[in-house]
Amino acid sequence: MKIEIPEQKKFVYETRIAVRWGDMDAMQHLNNATYFRYMETARIDWFRSIGCQPEKDGEGPIIANAFCNFYRQFEYPDEVLLKMYVSDLRRTTFESWLTMESVSEPGVIRAAGGATTIWVNFAQQKAATLPDHMRAIIGE
Repeated sequence: MKIEIPEQKKFVYETRIAVRWGDMDAMQHLNNATYFRYMETARIDWFRSIGCQPEKDGEGPIIANAFCNFYRQFEYPDEVLLKMYVSDLRRTTFESWLTMESVSEPGVIRAAGGATTIWVNFAQQKAATLPDHMRAIIGE
């Protein structure tokens, strides 16, 4: 199943990650699991950049699902440009989307993925309303 990134989305963050030799698999291209690590790193870096530091006794984001569409491979050495977007703001959730392109080949998306983020109360282990500061950042 292929999930498409929506046209209506808000750009929120950009970062670069160098492909390491150990990120490759036996076929000498970026291991599929590594794409998810790169997306996770970009999301966490974005959360930190906006002051979203979850505490285990408080509230914060968790990922309910994640996907990645693979279009073209990455190989070592390379640098991946990740661009992050958000959309579909709801009471307790929002969607995050990421595109990945090679710095050496700008504009050519080699992979794209996303995740549904749920704001939770960790002690209660249940969904909580997104705080106003998060709603302001994610909102249109």
